[in-house]
Amino acid sequence: MITERYRGCSTRRLVVFTVLMIFQQFSTMANDLVKILDLKGNWKFSIGERDEWKLEKCSDADWETIRVPSPWEDQGFNGYNGYATYRKTFTISGDTKGRMLYINLGYIDDVDEAYINGQKVGSTGSFPPEYETAYNAERKYYIPPEIIHYDGTNVITVVVYDSYQYGGIVSGDIGIFAGKSMMNLDVNLQGKWKFHAGDDLNRKSISFDDSSWDELLVPGKWEDQHYRDYDGYAWYRKEFIYKGTNENEHLVLYMGKIDDIDQVYLNGSLVGTTGKLTSKENEYVSTGEEWKAIRGYYLPVGLLKKNKVNVISIRVFDSGGDGGIYEGPIGILTQTNYIEYWRKNKNLNK
Repeated sequence: MITERYRGCSTRRLVVFTVLMIFQQFSTMANDLVKILDLKGNWKFSIGERDEWKLEKCSDADWETIRVPSPWEDQGFNGYNGYATYRKTFTISGDTKGRMLYINLGYIDDVDEAYINGQKVGSTGSFPPEYETAYNAERKYYIPPEIIHYDGTNVITVVVYDSYQYGGIVSGDIGIFAGKSMMNLDVNLQGKWKFHAGDDLNRKSISFDDSSWDELLVPGKWEDQHYRDYDGYAWYRKEFIYKGTNENEHLVLYMGKIDDIDQVYLNGSLVGTTGKLTSKENEYVSTGEEWKAIRGYYLPVGLLKKNKVNVISIRVFDSGGDGGIYEGPIGILTQTNYIEYWRKNKNLNK
């Protein structure tokens, strides 16, 4: 039987306005991604997990070498169930600046958390004590551009928990992929949001206390973040400070894609909705297509407060299957930049 062992590591430690319809024909744009870096092959590997191992500056020189993708049972760790950590260095060309980048970690048995240069970029499933497997979910995580060292060394760290049988990064097309050009966002709202299941319209208020809520990564399905099989109402909230110079211009709050129906509030005011929720609990009017719709909501001039705390509150109703704010980018930008973005990307998959 293999026992857990730990190795040394030196530590350093988001009046009602409608969806912008002018470009709605692009709502079915393919999410085709182009692989720009193959990450299959040898990775550093160690049984166990430690917080310092997630950091960028961490010596893994004495770790084992393991092949990815492949169950760790097939590479000398037969019979081991529990935590393990993978690490790999890679370089991203500066030529990719301005494009959205994603890491595909394929299929992981059972649960994972992924970090790039010490910053969490995604997680799927739930670690103990509230363990939930996600062995059948493909891991595709957005990489925020601000954490990438273009033309320099980057480190991906993946913490994995396996409950039984095969474990690890077991299959898939492992690599870095490039997608559409990035939006020129005044405010990037991707990352951690407050989240709570259930429904309460008081949650739209700027003064609502969400300090006890969970944190979820946005974009990302809530089923992959501790809410597996949950259907019904839920709320997202995010505080941010607007430091831009465009508060008197026409601004757009771009919320990507949401499954299924949403009502979006900025500082307590409704700024957009897709689908229709009625006054009765769990009753809604739906075409069945809302989950595919792009959310681009105009912001009334003056609603966004400069150099002060702003709060976005989003009421979501999921009728079944996947749920939540599942596809980005997410943020605030000028109407000019919004139109420019779609004109630039409209022929992406032709």
